[in-house]
Amino acid sequence: MKSKTTRKKPDFSKLALESIAVRAGTRRTAEYQEHSEAMFLTSSFCFDSAELAADGFAHADQGFIYSRFTNPTVSMFQDRLAALEGGESCIATASGMSAILTMAMAHLQAGDHVVCSRSVFGATIQLFTNILGRFGITTTYVDLTDTKSWQSAVQSNTKLFYLETPSNPLTEIADIKAISKIAKKAGALFAVDNCFCTPALQKPLALGADVVIHSATKYLDGQGRVVGGAIVGSHDFVMGKVFPYVRTAGPTLSAFNAWVFLKGLETLELRMKQQSQNALALAQWLEKQSGVERVYHPGLKSHPQHALAMRQQKEGGAIVSFVLRGGKKAAFKLINQTKLCSITANLGDTRTTITHPATTTHCRVSAEARKAAGISDGLVRIAVGLENINDLKNDLVGGLKK
Repeated sequence: MKSKTTRKKPDFSKLALESIAVRAGTRRTAEYQEHSEAMFLTSSFCFDSAELAADGFAHADQGFIYSRFTNPTVSMFQDRLAALEGGESCIATASGMSAILTMAMAHLQAGDHVVCSRSVFGATIQLFTNILGRFGITTTYVDLTDTKSWQSAVQSNTKLFYLETPSNPLTEIADIKAISKIAKKAGALFAVDNCFCTPALQKPLALGADVVIHSATKYLDGQGRVVGGAIVGSHDFVMGKVFPYVRTAGPTLSAFNAWVFLKGLETLELRMKQQSQNALALAQWLEKQSGVERVYHPGLKSHPQHALAMRQQKEGGAIVSFVLRGGKKAAFKLINQTKLCSITANLGDTRTTITHPATTTHCRVSAEARKAAGISDGLVRIAVGLENINDLKNDLVGGLKK
């Protein structure tokens, strides 16, 4: 016999991040009342009558019709991530890059102007310059940390500010509050890629951003299993502009991938805390190595924006980049002699990864642009995982010797 009592749902705005990460967004089917989130691997959904089908299509944002744009498992992931970021709504996409493209296509039109940090992922520069540029959208690239350069770049047709903080791969920090004021004065949408920090370490919306972009592939999953992206912001922007684009264009996140991300979010806060602590310990150790010219990590007191990072973030994050004396030859030597670290350009995994940005993530960026962004041939990026910190040091020490 079913109980007639209906329990109230918790007010997630009053819960801690850890609780939100395991509880927010969960839906249970009436028939089975499953405890773990169900995976709805279906392309479409049925109706009990033609009238209900007509109503469903007329109000597509309120129910489930076709998994290109409405799916219960994807909705659970969207709701949970929105709650974690403190946003009103979220739309998930097939990848992080498709999230950036979707946001841009939903907001921009021919003749618009974008101000973007030059310290962004290489593919992001290719997207703004080579793809959106073909449709009459122009982009000005500025120094991430120079707030005045953002103001100077504003034009009468500026419609979007875009940045990553911390940046990839030098972990530069942008003053989100200060840039937000400039964007608002210019009447431009302000989007922040929160991939490196995630809501476990940083809340861009609370600092003045309008939109948060995620490559869920990274820390939201946390175990290098699936690819996906997300856009978080106000209900008006996400459901009013982004949802109609996704419904038509179909940059869709699969239900299976959404389910994997849901499981990843449950351990997000724990992983980010430990990986950040491991990264800081490794960065402090690397600063003492004679073969290392410079180390980049926001948690280091030597970092140019250390104080700002500590105001905006709970921890310094899990990315450590450093320049080796000896350039590309020294960088390749270090990378090739590792046995524990995985040589891959992906990041956000529980397993530590190591890469040479100039020849991988930023290889399609011109040598001049790489130089301007500070990406030298001796630069190595490590995304620190959950291995024992002494094991990681031992894996690197041989390659640091002359």
